[in-house]
Amino acid sequence: MKSHRTLRTILPSSCLVLFVFVFYLFRPCANVASQQPLPPHDVTTNAPLPEIPHETLTPGNLAPADINRYVQAILQPDDTSFPKLTCLQPDVARYQYLKPSGSISSEIKYFFALNLRECGNSADGTAEVLAALKPEMDKLLGGRAHFELSNTINPLEGEGRRFSKLAALRNLALRPLQDDRDRYRNATVIFINDVAICMEDILELVHQRLLLQSDMVCAMDWIYGGSEQPIFYDSYISRTLIGDLFFNIPPETASYSFAHDLFWNDPVSRARFDAHQPFQVFSCWNGAVAFTATPVVEGKVAFRAALDDEGECFQAEPQLFCKDMWFQGHGKIAVVPRVNLAYTNDDGQRIKKDKGHTSHWVNAGASSADVIEWQPPPDLVKCMPTFTDQTWRPWNESFSI
Repeated sequence: MKSHRTLRTILPSSCLVLFVFVFYLFRPCANVASQQPLPPHDVTTNAPLPEIPHETLTPGNLAPADINRYVQAILQPDDTSFPKLTCLQPDVARYQYLKPSGSISSEIKYFFALNLRECGNSADGTAEVLAALKPEMDKLLGGRAHFELSNTINPLEGEGRRFSKLAALRNLALRPLQDDRDRYRNATVIFINDVAICMEDILELVHQRLLLQSDMVCAMDWIYGGSEQPIFYDSYISRTLIGDLFFNIPPETASYSFAHDLFWNDPVSRARFDAHQPFQVFSCWNGAVAFTATPVVEGKVAFRAALDDEGECFQAEPQLFCKDMWFQGHGKIAVVPRVNLAYTNDDGQRIKKDKGHTSHWVNAGASSADVIEWQPPPDLVKCMPTFTDQTWRPWNESFSI
């Protein structure tokens, strides 16, 4: 199988949000160099969480020559100016049907969002690179690229308000869906965090969303954090179809000691995970997702913070997005375990070695085994404002049924 180099985040900072059709800047704050990372929620805890290595340049404006280097590295797959993940060529025949037809249509099939920015509001030259990239993206996309580089929303300001700010930023990114509803009504939204990702990973997510007739599919994201074995990362957001975490985090210790025993109390999910087959979940994000634009276009679902006045469980905006999808009749949400991602080039290469490239598992099994018998939501879902505060709540609490 031939390999090629693909873009991982080679902008000045290792974490931004880049939107194709819409470009916006944000990142749910991950980790700061030389510090123990914060858990992915607004309330800190002393839990021994694993770290994601931080890769960025020293803050400061970039010289024009440096800006051009970044632009060329982004546009040229074979450019080796910066480290990139080595990927395999995707199975063209498998994904050929995803290409738009040759007929003239005003509808847009795919809406991309890529996470590419420094925690908070970065001043390391990323905005300059994006501004220089815009004319090239306009050429590639026929003038459909839009950048918004001046917004001042800072998710790091205001204690306990990060989720509401992140929700506002995500909604700003998706605003074109509502501004031009007829064109995007049947689109698939591909929303990608600051992960090392290959073309075949993205194609497989889109393929599975259509094949499964699902409303949303997610990858699996991993970190190493000094461990020889990878650890599933998005434990704060993801819930199985029985409403529990993907692995047990005892609230008494908030320990990751059981992180390698995934789906310990859910034999159906465990069996399909081990077989690299998609399985239904209540909620997920996991570094990369593909979901139907329909409920967003119709104004039925948006990113939001928890409803404090209603006593709703304090949780992250992607988990609430999934909850609202369920409530609006879009609960066909699944994880595609053959798509495995990490947050640095080195870890991305390791996870492809440890978990396999997507094409390895695609070639190993027939698509007929991927079919899911969709189930209703669990009665109860684990509420976890912090890793040490865990209770069970009705999945639809705060809704008027």
